[in-house]
Amino acid sequence: MNNSVSTTARLLWAGLRALLVLTLVTGVVYPLAVTGVAQTLFHGKANGSEITSDGKVVGSSLIGQPYNLPLKKGQETPDPDLQWFQGRPANGLGANSVNTQYKLILSGATNLSADNKDLIQQVKDAKAAVVKDNSVSGYTVKPQDVPADAVTSSGSGLDPNISPAYADLQVHRVAAKNGLTVAQVQKLVDEHTDGRTLGFIGEPRVNVLELNIALKDLVAKK
Repeated sequence: MNNSVSTTARLLWAGLRALLVLTLVTGVVYPLAVTGVAQTLFHGKANGSEITSDGKVVGSSLIGQPYNLPLKKGQETPDPDLQWFQGRPANGLGANSVNTQYKLILSGATNLSADNKDLIQQVKDAKAAVVKDNSVSGYTVKPQDVPADAVTSSGSGLDPNISPAYADLQVHRVAAKNGLTVAQVQKLVDEHTDGRTLGFIGEPRVNVLELNIALKDLVAKK
């Protein structure tokens, strides 16, 4: 009987020691090591790929933002603030989704098929708005010139980037709204256009937040 109790006690103590060691290694040492490596070698990415302006964090390079005017009385959908470059539509999970305003509780695509009547109408409306908003004196946008990313949301609805074609299409409007020359604004777009990752992965892209920060700084120098 005593031997049985003694053996049980030893086994319990051995199990407790194993639990304590594993807890220390996997619950303390490993997380601290991983966090230390991440903060040392990948500080920006480990902290959310933050973008700063005037010393303040204004967003993440991984998440798009809306550039809209304040809601008017009776409005349900705000008008775009056309002095800024606009990102992709953010239809997210649908009209009732919190994702439509980039509130990061949910994200996702509309899940509408290519022949869905609602999606087709969304694309038509978006194209008409892009043509109207970006046609200014001396520059008229043609419907066939509107790129796909200007009228469709991304899989997550949170895409921070637009194609160089969509950025170029907005140059004349942004220049006119901000009292800048087309050449000045086009130069900003060219400077903020990133090529394919490693030269062959993905597509060329323009980060809208970074571009608008550069635009703000340029306007401030006028």
